[in-house]
Amino acid sequence: MKKYILSAIAACAIIPVMGAIPVYLDDSRPIEERVEDALGRMTTEEKVAMLHAQSKFSSAGVPRLGIPEFWTTDGPHGIRPEVMWDEWEQAKWTNDSCTAFPALTCLAATWNPDMSLLYGKSIGEEARYRKKDILLGPGVNIYRTPLNGRNFEYMGEDPYLAGEMVVPYIKGVQDNGVAVCLKHFALNNNEVNRHTTNVVVDNRTLYEIYLPAFKKAVQEGKAWTIMGSYNLYKDQHACHNQYLLNDILKGEWGFDGAVVSDWGGTHDTDQAIHNGLDMEFGSWTNGLSNGASNAYDNYYLANPYLDKIRKGEVGTEELDDKVHRILRLAFRTTMDRNRPFGSFNSPEHLEAARKIGEEGIVLLKNDRSLLPLDLSTPKKVAVIGENAVKMMTVGGGSSSLKVRHEVSPLEGLKRRLQGIADVSYARGYVGDPTGEYNGVTTGQDLRDDRSPEALMAEAVDLARNSDYVIFVGGLNKAAGQDCEDSDRSGLGLPYGQDALIEALAKANPNLVVVNVSGNAVAMPWVGEVPAIVQAWFLGSEAGNAIASVLTGDVNPSGKLPMTFPVRLKDVGAHALGAYPGVKRVDSPIVDLEYKEGILVGYRWADTKKVKPLFPFGHGLSFTEFTYGNPVADKSVMTDSDTISISLDVSNTGRTAGAETIQLYISDPKSSVIRPDKELKGFQKVFLQPGESKTVRFSLNKDDLSYFDAERHEWVAEPGVFIAKIGASSGDIRKTIKFKLK
Repeated sequence: MKKYILSAIAACAIIPVMGAIPVYLDDSRPIEERVEDALGRMTTEEKVAMLHAQSKFSSAGVPRLGIPEFWTTDGPHGIRPEVMWDEWEQAKWTNDSCTAFPALTCLAATWNPDMSLLYGKSIGEEARYRKKDILLGPGVNIYRTPLNGRNFEYMGEDPYLAGEMVVPYIKGVQDNGVAVCLKHFALNNNEVNRHTTNVVVDNRTLYEIYLPAFKKAVQEGKAWTIMGSYNLYKDQHACHNQYLLNDILKGEWGFDGAVVSDWGGTHDTDQAIHNGLDMEFGSWTNGLSNGASNAYDNYYLANPYLDKIRKGEVGTEELDDKVHRILRLAFRTTMDRNRPFGSFNSPEHLEAARKIGEEGIVLLKNDRSLLPLDLSTPKKVAVIGENAVKMMTVGGGSSSLKVRHEVSPLEGLKRRLQGIADVSYARGYVGDPTGEYNGVTTGQDLRDDRSPEALMAEAVDLARNSDYVIFVGGLNKAAGQDCEDSDRSGLGLPYGQDALIEALAKANPNLVVVNVSGNAVAMPWVGEVPAIVQAWFLGSEAGNAIASVLTGDVNPSGKLPMTFPVRLKDVGAHALGAYPGVKRVDSPIVDLEYKEGILVGYRWADTKKVKPLFPFGHGLSFTEFTYGNPVADKSVMTDSDTISISLDVSNTGRTAGAETIQLYISDPKSSVIRPDKELKGFQKVFLQPGESKTVRFSLNKDDLSYFDAERHEWVAEPGVFIAKIGASSGDIRKTIKFKLK
């Protein structure tokens, strides 16, 4: 408690001065002037102290100058509960139960930048209210394999979609005076061996697939901090990597913010000094070991760095650059006296969570128009499956949250159908009965000692005697599923769910399968189930969002941000044996070569003519949309031109709804391999029955280019290009050709 009080006093310090106010305290002056002034007043010891953690989630300011400390918090789906100063143990506060927002896969599935802005604004307000200065998120690592346990924290397989969706999120958060910490930079595309994997990837693939979303977040989103990843690249850890951090991020892209290490991602003082790292966190887990009263002084960028300076082994040029960036961060956050106060767990935030969830839910299949549920007469509805009752906000790694409430799918359906339908529940299977992560507990006791056969028999009997069966299953956030620090063992559903779904389909033709997951799953029963819904991890308002879609209160408009393959070998990385890598002899390092190159996700499926279970961008509606013929404002464009393509989209059904029109570009006669198509534009339009709107896309040379690694520049070859416009990568409705001169 004493340390918290002293920190608060330092943050509010009044600096006695003679005459004019010091430049660094004058918020009417440009930030760069304030930074230079503050930097010139600091001692070397004060500078070094700012480079590393002082507790699990904070780093030092400069009390003598009234510069506050920084407080970070895990995201990106909600504000993590407080832990002890030096330990991961819960601090057991009673007022840190947050609003859980849907996972970022769900946000990406909205294909709606307005939802991303709402998300960022809302979570930024929660962070600000809790006096957090840096939100550790969002993440934009590319979905390379559906086995990656952390895919649910990212924004899908396409760099253009991820880039377009991350920029509004950043703006929403940082408008609250809270910095985002974009993660994990870069090439962190699996969790297995995450600390020892050395990624081997060609430069073209790096620049076309794995960097664009980060670049857009830096250059358009103006992210204030970025987090290095655990893996290695070019045999250097990404948290202090010359090529990624100095050459690309700070050099080519002009990033003016601070690079933050992932917790435990720093490994060497010299590399941390010279290779771009600015702020070091988590190098030991308990903060009290290594034979010192304060292990933080032993961090790589702490006393070891200071000793090198004192011995003349290194200069202070790198130090001043690091502190310059950290001070710039301070003047954008902790030293900004005009930033708002924020709000926490407000009705507006719960409404935002529900709205984002509703718009991100994807209707994958709807034979016989089984959905929305016909509630014109009283019905018996059977809800079956563990995920109908299991809390999903706890677990999954650092994104685990303590929430004030979480509405389960069963609870949401019972609320919505009260007085309309008789809702009954059967477990069906037992998966993960636990409800604890890092000291946060759900309070649920999901133990069930009955045999799998007895559980299935009960569920099937209930299904036979019901009008509708809603099975809510999928994955959870236990280790080996959608969870940090582990990958999935396979594409299939765990806990015998496939057999249960097949039995339910035979028992009742009116079966709806709601898959809760952050990853694609195999569906061997897809031909037997008439209606399938992809529901993601939806946060505090999960059950209400699912009930709104199933009953038709909300017309589903989500689109998949990743391809659902039929089988694992339909994914490029697995077809080529390029996962999880090859361990070096007599070394812990695992070399993982991205052999599929630029053909990731739908780029692989479409180019190799592999039919997916559900294609990238797929999502059905309760209404119908028709596309008019596209028109271009020119048939030939030059390097400096833009071309505008427009078409009319009409709602020809009887229900109001939204459609996401997707524009892909093909270069059929390139001198290098190009994917069959690449997403280069999308727009989501909301239409009443009978309403039409004109959708316009603008393309320039950059949209037609590939990265030439030898020349290290983007190249667009003259010739014919094809714009393909459709409802998904597998449902192209219209095409139009044009030439680049």
